[in-house]
Amino acid sequence: MVDAMGYTHRLGVITPSGNVVVERVTTALLSAVPGVSAHYARIAVRGAVDPFPDSYDMDGMLAAARLLADAKPDVIFWNGSKGGAIGLQHDRALADAITAETGIPATTSMLALAVALRGLGARRIGLATPFTSAYQQRLVAEFARWGCETVAETHAGLADNLSYASVPLAEIAAQLDAVAASRPEAILSVSTNFAGGLLAAEAERRHGIPVLDTTTVPLWWVLRTLGHDTAPLAERWGSVFSRKLPA
Repeated sequence: MVDAMGYTHRLGVITPSGNVVVERVTTALLSAVPGVSAHYARIAVRGAVDPFPDSYDMDGMLAAARLLADAKPDVIFWNGSKGGAIGLQHDRALADAITAETGIPATTSMLALAVALRGLGARRIGLATPFTSAYQQRLVAEFARWGCETVAETHAGLADNLSYASVPLAEIAAQLDAVAASRPEAILSVSTNFAGGLLAAEAERRHGIPVLDTTTVPLWWVLRTLGHDTAPLAERWGSVFSRKLPA
């Protein structure tokens, strides 16, 4: 259905309250996709202490999803990377709960990342993040459960959620270059408040290795699911956008 402003699809996006990257990157990416708009709800994620370190605040998530549902989006997704630390089963449960609550299809950044990795057949990964060493090791352990070996990793050592957005682009580029030296089959930029998605395509051209960013990969999944050809986005946002969804 086309609305009065000519839009055919609406995306409902749940983002952490301390996140300033998701909306900026999503707006920039969708500027090249006519007829698609994004609409946002935030949940409380602030500072360095997570009151739900091993799960989601399901009440908060579902409250955000219900508010987004009022706008009748075609899909709702959690644009956050926490599932990489607490386990993909929590993201599956979250997506199922959102759909059960709203009747709207749902996914998450990490579920989309798992789909992209499966499509690439990538088992040896490099990991670039803003996180602390302890949090990074949780990611490495979770990716191992996915069947992925982390052959190289680098992290900025930050714990405060808002601070992730402060990592300079030059430093992120250096992180991507550092893990590329080990020749992984894919490089993952993990944290949706970390601007790796802005540099993915450029890093791919330097190293010939796919770069998957947790802020942009769910947009690839959502747009493909809604029937959009994302191939024209690949030059700016990375080669994953040239790929169809795996069967």
